[in-house]
Amino acid sequence: MADNLVTGIDSATMAAKLKQVISDAAESKMLDTIDWPNHPLPQEFIQMERMGASPVSSMASLSVRDKFASQSSVGQKRKSLELDGSIDANVPPWRQKGLSLAERIGGRDQTAGAGDHQGKRQKKDVEAFRATAPASKLFDLEKRKQRFERENAGSSSPFSTSRGESPLPSANDGPVVGTNQKLEKNYFRLTAPPKPETVRPLPVLRKTLDLLIQKWKDEHNYGYICDQFKSLRQDLTVQHVKNDFTVRVYEAHARIALEKGDLGEYNQCQTQLRALYKQKLGGRPEEFMAYRIFYFIHTCNRTGMNDVLADLTAAHKQHPAVRHALNVRSALATGNYHRFFRLYDDTPNMGGYLIDIFVERERLAAMASICRS
Repeated sequence: MADNLVTGIDSATMAAKLKQVISDAAESKMLDTIDWPNHPLPQEFIQMERMGASPVSSMASLSVRDKFASQSSVGQKRKSLELDGSIDANVPPWRQKGLSLAERIGGRDQTAGAGDHQGKRQKKDVEAFRATAPASKLFDLEKRKQRFERENAGSSSPFSTSRGESPLPSANDGPVVGTNQKLEKNYFRLTAPPKPETVRPLPVLRKTLDLLIQKWKDEHNYGYICDQFKSLRQDLTVQHVKNDFTVRVYEAHARIALEKGDLGEYNQCQTQLRALYKQKLGGRPEEFMAYRIFYFIHTCNRTGMNDVLADLTAAHKQHPAVRHALNVRSALATGNYHRFFRLYDDTPNMGGYLIDIFVERERLAAMASICRS
């Protein structure tokens, strides 16, 4: 910064001094013990060395020489030792100091006493510098200290967040036993463990599902129905309910999402259903296996398609919905568009809603093939 510039000291000299101070502190294992926010700046060290005669500067020079190895004295010392052969540049510092194996393994704990002693000397030197430093320098040091204190206060806890959110519910928490008797409840994303009075028990949820299915038939308000289904699924999740009713809820929501072309919600339900079907909890796994095949045809996901084909059993392949989906895949893979569009007209269940998403793409591909021929 411009405020810290000193006449007669260029930036290259300050950079060299800063590098020397840091490297010497690292060699003496004092990086963690030095009070860096209150530490004198490199140009201040250079000024102390140049002053030479005053008592305070002598004390500072002593600190620099002993602890931070001033540029001139340490440079000459190192040079003379290297010429004498006393120090090998290729030998690591811990070998030059003659540390034992236990001291090397112990690290900072073995040298804690020396570090504390050096830290006290450093503190005394800084206090001496403060006693004679100009007012502008003291003001700059105080600003630096306040800035570091604010930063440290802002990151005092490793779990603090800038948004101040409540802790998320843990997956290891036990199931909540709901006591809420309302059939309809808006969906809110959980930011804290749920309270029993906000969760509906299983008997109430069964009534809620019947009410939602009837409302969908009468009103077709997808925004409201989707919100209610997400709330219903959330109450099942926090209560750890996994049974045939859970499968029924996810299947109903997936079919409604397909009818409205909401692939995001459908895919969430499909993912949960796949795990529930593996637990043999009932439902219609073959119907949704066919939907998965159509979904991967739409996304051109060959890896997902290979996983589906690997999961198929002989019983799955005999089911009409799965057999139809496999025929659709085969027709597109071989370019038999005539067969594909005939199968499209005879799609069972709600698979036609998924084919509707990619049928235009395949129609254009069929037209391009006709034009080429």
